[in-house]
Amino acid sequence: MAVLEVKDLHKSFGSKTVLDGLSFTVDEGSVFGFIGRNGAGKTTTMKIILGLLKADSGEVSVCGEKVTYGGSAANRFIGYLPDVPEYYGYMTAKEYLKLCGEITGMKQSEIKSRSAELLELVGLADEKHRIKGYSRGMRQRLGIAQALINKPRLLICDEPTSALDPVGRKEILDIIHSAKGETSVIFSTHILSDVEKICDDMAILEKGSIALSGTVSELKAKRSGSDLVIVFADTESAAKYAGVLGGEHQGCLAVVKGASQEKMFGILGIISEKKIPVIKIEHQEPDLEQLFMEVIGK
Repeated sequence: MAVLEVKDLHKSFGSKTVLDGLSFTVDEGSVFGFIGRNGAGKTTTMKIILGLLKADSGEVSVCGEKVTYGGSAANRFIGYLPDVPEYYGYMTAKEYLKLCGEITGMKQSEIKSRSAELLELVGLADEKHRIKGYSRGMRQRLGIAQALINKPRLLICDEPTSALDPVGRKEILDIIHSAKGETSVIFSTHILSDVEKICDDMAILEKGSIALSGTVSELKAKRSGSDLVIVFADTESAAKYAGVLGGEHQGCLAVVKGASQEKMFGILGIISEKKIPVIKIEHQEPDLEQLFMEVIGK
């Protein structure tokens, strides 16, 4: 069952077309990676889903309910973590979650138990300081807690790891992955390694529409083969034999793009036959970064 359906979405700002027939779905219980370079239209899409921005045309529905600009009842199904969350700095985490729970109409007893559960989940259960003293990572963790306070069917995370250090990124990814059991997640990002770690499905946004979509393993498999990196004993050998082996000459290296298994066996045969001085041959599995660069033409 689809928790989110986006159909033929169009949006322009003046003469600039940002979304051009964008369509995708997010299935229940999945973590969906929404990928695109900076300025590709990811945040614009999130704002339209939330009813904060009016689309020029197209339809969006959440849990079967149509999203309308400026007064979307569908938001009762949604939790939202913006890329830069803002808070009342004089509050503690518990006070802030209490306010969020009251805004959504939760009972005080439910707010108390749910807040304790979420603060434990995001690692802030013992934090007594005011929010104004929080680090960026702590603010992001609190942002996830507030987004989950009323048990939403869909959690929208707009580039939640973009400004974090490696430790902070891992913490946020672990929290999002652990939230998968109780909600579906749309994870907007341009950090492809994050998508590989936690996403079930993904879509690449390019030129206002979806260029590729599917499961992470399906999209990685779209590349014709793995790359083969050959390390020569010296630069002279690399310059002489890189082209012979069908690779690109890069210093002491030759990189053979999209090498099928049959092609790799052929390369090994040539190396053996010609006694080419090679000190290392490395088989590199296809990854999302390579696929993404191919899609955007880089």
